[in-house]
Amino acid sequence: MANILAGTQTGIFVVEKGTPRRVLEVEDVRNIGLVGHKLFASTRSGAYRSDDQGESWVLSGISDRQVWQICSDNGSRLFAVTQPAGVFFSDDGGESWVEMKSFANQPQASEWTIPLTPPIAARARTIIVDPTDKSKMWVGIEVGGIAKTEDGGASWDVVLPGGNPDLHVLCADPDQPNILYASTGYGRLDGVAEMIEGNAGVFRSDDGGSTWKYAWRGITPRYARPMCIDPRAPHQLTVACAPTAFSSFEDEGGADAMLLRSDDGGESWGSLCDQAHSPSPANIHGLVVDSEILGGVIVGMDNGQVWRVQQDSRWEMLAENLPPVLSVASF
Repeated sequence: MANILAGTQTGIFVVEKGTPRRVLEVEDVRNIGLVGHKLFASTRSGAYRSDDQGESWVLSGISDRQVWQICSDNGSRLFAVTQPAGVFFSDDGGESWVEMKSFANQPQASEWTIPLTPPIAARARTIIVDPTDKSKMWVGIEVGGIAKTEDGGASWDVVLPGGNPDLHVLCADPDQPNILYASTGYGRLDGVAEMIEGNAGVFRSDDGGSTWKYAWRGITPRYARPMCIDPRAPHQLTVACAPTAFSSFEDEGGADAMLLRSDDGGESWGSLCDQAHSPSPANIHGLVVDSEILGGVIVGMDNGQVWRVQQDSRWEMLAENLPPVLSVASF
């Protein structure tokens, strides 16, 4: 049976029958990932590590900034991306971290910012390491674009899918790592873009991120944020979307969020929503592949609910009355 964790605004909870148990009190758990036999949590207070499947946690560094995601190069090196936009690496299992200065020192970095009033520091919120070539990495920056390196971080190039710098999540095809997907929003360095087709949604690259095509045609709502791809064939791609960045269950009429699935690499999309979630009154902030059920996903909502969603659009509530859920894990 899968172990399921919920990362919330106030900590990590073990999702189990009955009342969920809080196992770590910490602010803004943006990601929980299994790296080897250890779990890593990305929080406002830095990186946390668990060696016992999430029952206990220890601070694992980068304690002076928000961490957004931690991954490995499928070897001994770990990577973490942060806000303010930064990339860190660890060669000792997360005991110590070193900032990759070449990333922060890119000429474009001085322009990265989230264009609110007042402006907010840009976030490096997603990272992919090529499993076949560890010198290749892609980092998605909100708001800044996709920074790509082919020499282990010695140099970087920045690309904007469809001219969009507002990157949220990057995914790579498990069998073809040069096929990439990016979920994007409405943020622009010069303001907020019009909410028209082509300005936000999912983009696909077939050449390792050099060029991108829009894969969200005919889809509404367009603001795409959480995204995951199943490592098991046929590698279904699932995306949660909403009208805007601020859509909430507290809005009059609800968040109007949707959960969509593509079985053909973004060529076509179908709804995973049941009748009660078409659209969803709560926004979806946590999304991960269900490790127990092929084609299924686990979703976390801004109203404190966690659901299991199967590929036939059956929804099963796993937890409720949690703080707003920002991330989920299934392992």
